[in-house]
Amino acid sequence: MSDLQPFPETRRRPMKLYTLVTLMVCAIIGSVLLLVFALYSVQITHATRDDVKDTALGIARTLADSPEIKRGLLQPPQADIIQPIAQAVTKRNGLLFAVVTDMRGIRYSHPNEALLGLHFIGDDLPPALEGKENVSVNRGVLDEALRVFTPVYDDQHDQIGVVVVGISLKKVEEQITRGRLNAVWTILFSILMSSLAIWGLVRILKRILFGLEPYEISALFEQRQAMLQSLREGVVAVDIQGRVTMINHAAREILLLPSGQHADGSGNPPHAALLASLREVSQTGIARKDQEIGCNGRLLLCNMVPVKSQNRVIGAISTFRDKTEISQLMQRLDGMVNYVDALRAHTHEFMNKLHVILGLLHIKRYDKLEEYILQTAHIYQTDIGTVQRKIKSPVIAGFLLGKINRAKEAGITLTLADECHIPDTASEEQVAVLVTALGNLIENALDAMADQAEGEITLLLHYQNGWLSCEVSDDGPGIDPEHLDDVFIRGFSTKGENRGVGLFLARQQIQNLGGDIIVESEPGVFTQFFVHIPWDSERNIA
Repeated sequence: MSDLQPFPETRRRPMKLYTLVTLMVCAIIGSVLLLVFALYSVQITHATRDDVKDTALGIARTLADSPEIKRGLLQPPQADIIQPIAQAVTKRNGLLFAVVTDMRGIRYSHPNEALLGLHFIGDDLPPALEGKENVSVNRGVLDEALRVFTPVYDDQHDQIGVVVVGISLKKVEEQITRGRLNAVWTILFSILMSSLAIWGLVRILKRILFGLEPYEISALFEQRQAMLQSLREGVVAVDIQGRVTMINHAAREILLLPSGQHADGSGNPPHAALLASLREVSQTGIARKDQEIGCNGRLLLCNMVPVKSQNRVIGAISTFRDKTEISQLMQRLDGMVNYVDALRAHTHEFMNKLHVILGLLHIKRYDKLEEYILQTAHIYQTDIGTVQRKIKSPVIAGFLLGKINRAKEAGITLTLADECHIPDTASEEQVAVLVTALGNLIENALDAMADQAEGEITLLLHYQNGWLSCEVSDDGPGIDPEHLDDVFIRGFSTKGENRGVGLFLARQQIQNLGGDIIVESEPGVFTQFFVHIPWDSERNIA
């Protein structure tokens, strides 16, 4: 076992939120700061040189306008009038040199007094001798410098010389370097503040995300989506404004109309009632349980609860299921139970008949025995045998046997017409719809005739060309003509409150199957319901 190597991980663990945010923000801030530093360096270089140039021009113009300079240019260089002034200006302003020349280019001042009276060196002097200010970078006898030339005029505005001011380029570079160093310190301070901001941002994000990492959030989201979409119940959530924020596939199938339709017959969206209830729950904060809501031709059984965050309602969520499915399951189960109960009752009755036959054999009353057997066979033929011969579906047969016994107990006769014939079907939905329809119609007939001493219910079931026609008629009190159109409305009933659901569900399921149901009645005489539904017999399916 020690030789086994651990299975290598095929998927690298994702970065943590702190690392991811730090790298992303640092990359952005670093790029911005580098760009700002580059632009600032270029700008500070140009700004420093322009500032130095403007300073030098200002000094040169001041010297050019000085009366002493003008008077000195009218004397020979040895008069020593301009040299002291130029030396003082050079020292005071930290210049490399301040040179004054006449119109021949002869120096009247220079930091090196041995060069006084000699010709100025440089090809950038001639433009100034022609009365033009100019700026250049050149190297003379001292060092490479930024040189500014300004002409000097006498009182008659005739040019009599030139003032040249030079600033060492090393000094200019030192100023540029100081500006860049200030920029570097600013960037370092920005990096420090950005680091603190990143740290605070990550802490706030972690608090908002409940300490979860991004990959954990994505995994939880995928699990949540898979869980929601796997539910057979519909799930819908809304925010405090009533906007839908979440809906799963089951809810879409139940709530949405077929493609191309956006409203029901009344002009409202099919889910309007459900959303209205959800909005009310989100506003009141009061949950609702097992509320029945009609939607898109279906009856939904809904549970709604408010969604709270920090003791504040931020929305509502509803889980619901089509109640017709539950009703179909209950009715199918009820049919099977009735079938089993009928078989159990007939089994006990058959055992009793066997005991009677055995007793007649023991006492050798063969004439009575023959009479009893014939009578028993006749009862079987007219009761169970008739149902099984006409109704091939065991679920429906058991259901009708249960209803026949239920009618007998109520003192009512439930009769199957001689023309009855139903082939079996493999469609559980069709069986469930038929059981729902017949169950509600028979029960309503029994309730209507509960106050009569006797009554009769006639049931006709006929199959032809893929369709099953059913007729349930009774001789009860009937239905008032003004109520004939209301009997299929949910909640309408003349029997009291919390009634009026059976016929609504029956009609809804019949129409969803593609069939129809109508009613005819004459008060005090009869009531007839006609049901027409598709029926896929085993012969057609094969």
